[in-house]
Amino acid sequence: MTGRQGLRVLVAVDGSPGARAALAMTIAFPWPAGTRVRSVTAQRSAAMGGRPAAVRAGLEHGSRRVAARARRTLAQRWPDAEAVLVDQDPVPAILGEARRMRADVIVLGWRSRSAFRRLLLGDVVRDVLRQATCAVLVVKRRGRDVRRLVVGVDGSANARRAVAFVAGLARSRGTRVTLVRVLEPIGAPSLGLMPAAVRAALARELAALTAERRARARRELARAAVALRRAGVTPRPLVRTGAPLAELLSVVGASRARLLVVGARGTDGVARLLLGSVAEGALTRCPAPVLIVR
Repeated sequence: MTGRQGLRVLVAVDGSPGARAALAMTIAFPWPAGTRVRSVTAQRSAAMGGRPAAVRAGLEHGSRRVAARARRTLAQRWPDAEAVLVDQDPVPAILGEARRMRADVIVLGWRSRSAFRRLLLGDVVRDVLRQATCAVLVVKRRGRDVRRLVVGVDGSANARRAVAFVAGLARSRGTRVTLVRVLEPIGAPSLGLMPAAVRAALARELAALTAERRARARRELARAAVALRRAGVTPRPLVRTGAPLAELLSVVGASRARLLVVGARGTDGVARLLLGSVAEGALTRCPAPVLIVR
């Protein structure tokens, strides 16, 4: 893929395995040339007020070490990478630093392992995702070279932005991009109870509607493919029928994709708080990193 003007990337680190995976993915990810990267580590001094001085000093020293380690890691690829330590809770620290640097992408490590934890609204990943105004890359485990990608296409503005984002990444030999448009099946549940003539007429209408929807889906994929071909990649377009999340995950598994890219549902206000069922489900069920684009 042909490179574009560099991005501004913020990676959140806290010393956890998830954060280390996020750092590793940041290093391996095919960012375009000229990309600038910064790490942010949150340290809430007020929350340590009641603890013994030695404990506070140890925690503060630990936070500084985490930030310094992140700086050294990022310097492997970006010698001028920055690492900042912010005296705030994690969510406001991440969002505030993203605003200050006008980040294009926030990279986060996924920490929730149980179904119960995934339901907690206070989860840092979910809160950042629902409040961020830029793309968010969520990493569950240390990634490999991102050469196989699956991109969900649904005709929305954010899906088009997702395709544009992928088209702007640095080109890597062997890169394969699969564009997926999933159509939810339509039908008439009570069709079998109707007279034969009515059933036949409805069946013809449903068949015509299905054909029209598939034709529209193919046109959407063709438009999406244009941007990728201009960037030097010949994508593989797929139209699938079924539940959108299940079909996307099926394609991710079958293609052994290293990244799933989807668009969020909204872009501002209340709409931004609604990632959409596909994005929400992908976060908890997709084994590969998930990039949610706005």
